[in-house]
Amino acid sequence: MIGREASSAVFPAISPATYRPHPLHASDRAWPETNCYVDLWIEALATAGLIPEAMLGFTLVQDFEGDQFTFFKVPLDDLERLYGITCAELTLYDSVENHVATQLDRGRLCLVEMDSFHLPDTAGINYHIAHGKTTIGINRIDIGGRGLEYFHNGGYFALSGEDYSGAFQHAVEPVQRWIPYTEIVRLPAASPTPDHQRRVADALLGHHLTRRPAANPLATFADVFPGQVGRVAERGIDFFHLYAFNTVRQFGANFELLASHLDWLDADRFAEEVAAARTISTTAKTTQFMLARAVARGRFEPLASALDPAIEAWDALFAGLDAKAG
Repeated sequence: MIGREASSAVFPAISPATYRPHPLHASDRAWPETNCYVDLWIEALATAGLIPEAMLGFTLVQDFEGDQFTFFKVPLDDLERLYGITCAELTLYDSVENHVATQLDRGRLCLVEMDSFHLPDTAGINYHIAHGKTTIGINRIDIGGRGLEYFHNGGYFALSGEDYSGAFQHAVEPVQRWIPYTEIVRLPAASPTPDHQRRVADALLGHHLTRRPAANPLATFADVFPGQVGRVAERGIDFFHLYAFNTVRQFGANFELLASHLDWLDADRFAEEVAAARTISTTAKTTQFMLARAVARGRFEPLASALDPAIEAWDALFAGLDAKAG
């Protein structure tokens, strides 16, 4: 056995009982949660005393991929430039738990793909209801006591007992176990200053601006949206939720984060662009409600123009950024 029975914690002072999520996950936001990868980074960075808003310039590059919007993830190079954080894939040749315990003892957070069926924080959605791939950030593990504490979505949680055994596939023969993709996060010995994070974020904004889609992705999506919805309606409510998460929710959450990034970077300089990004986000929210009604009623005509405000806002947003940050 490589790891100890009970590991050290990267952040020993936090506990699920007293943890308070970062304001980017506040309940009054249009999208209090975005996607599992970005959400856990927001909470882990904040817990490390770093500024999560600084990393969000990468949201500029989101595109429509034909069947979904880009599942937006912070580039690892950005994390290193902004915070001095490096990440590496963890090769698994022993049990996942043993590797995780070893890395936690070295002060490294472990990002591990898990089945959300076994994660108590997804109660009412996937927990003991449906299987789904998600990523958690493990901060503490107790192999002998069958328990762990982890960052996931907009908070910090714990699981134990049968959920622990399910998460690590104890009932599955070793040769048949799914091997999860796992990363280790090496935090810097000394945190960069807020001024450094702001300077690098400003430079990254210009970099990501050059990487934005060649055509307005919301206009591209609008061309196929009504037709896709008709096919979605034929496949039932569960498929509808999957479709909505990977389309309107993805771009809605993405652009709300961009608004927060620009507001943090320079609220006065980017006031118009912040407003445009928020228009995209709120239009996505409205469209999601319209989509649910359309599927329930079998009437898709109102969706034809639902995205128009977001399409116009995307053009205005990037025209403004080209003038101010290009």
